[in-house]
Amino acid sequence: MKKLTDPFKEKPKTFSFELFPPKTEQGYQNLLATIKELNRLKPDFISCTYGAGGGNRDKTLDIVEHIQKEHRIPTVAHLTCVLNTKEEIRKIVEDIKSRGVQNILALRGDPPQDNPGWRPGKDNFEYSCELCAFIRKNFDGYFSLAVAGFPEGHILCKDRDKDAQYLKLKIQNGADFVMTQFFLNNNDYYGYVERLRKLNVNVRVIPGVLPITNYDGLVKFAAMNGSSIPEEVKKIFEPIRSDAEKTLKAGTDFAIKQCRDLLAHGAPGIHFYTLNKLEPTQEILGAVRTD
Repeated sequence: MKKLTDPFKEKPKTFSFELFPPKTEQGYQNLLATIKELNRLKPDFISCTYGAGGGNRDKTLDIVEHIQKEHRIPTVAHLTCVLNTKEEIRKIVEDIKSRGVQNILALRGDPPQDNPGWRPGKDNFEYSCELCAFIRKNFDGYFSLAVAGFPEGHILCKDRDKDAQYLKLKIQNGADFVMTQFFLNNNDYYGYVERLRKLNVNVRVIPGVLPITNYDGLVKFAAMNGSSIPEEVKKIFEPIRSDAEKTLKAGTDFAIKQCRDLLAHGAPGIHFYTLNKLEPTQEILGAVRTD
């Protein structure tokens, strides 16, 4: 499997999916079936999230390893700093390497719900930029490193200019590209890229798109990560929030419009937050992908 920096040289636009590790064995088996269906869409890569405190670490690595071995699709393993010591991080990265995975999304991560007051000590990394520097120093270029980007600013740093400076630090410490948090107003993404370019950050910034399939769930999710919900979205979805079928149709249409606009304005592809489902990602991708 290639590092993603290799296909990026060949493809100006990539289309990719994000999954999360299920909590039950049945959920895991269901996900394997979904992955088989997603494979038919020929994604350029697939990423898998990593639970707070690493609670789903083994499942995350099992999933990315399965995708690469069974479906020959490059994968990205998420990795967080939270709760893990520097030595534990080293062992986890060695495990990732032993599985043939060459791409990592380096994240700070959030404290788990059962330990919300956790704070890093001298044996922990506090920020993802430190994690990037550690991997780059100790694994001699084996990995392609991705980092998270926040078009509206991080929930703990809503100063967008300062947040862009923090992103630049991640790049200086070894990150190769950026995958953004979801957003619903494309101008937030365009402004973010512009701020980064002014700082001479010229790496690929892949927009993350979350199709709206449950409006109440979206509201809760946005409150957790600091994303805003534009008035346009409220006007579309609030009147139909109790109608699952209408919400799915409107969410699919909205995502198609959003993706087409992003691609027309130079976005280097789309990273879909699939929520472990084939639809509506399959329909959206079919409507926007031209290769």
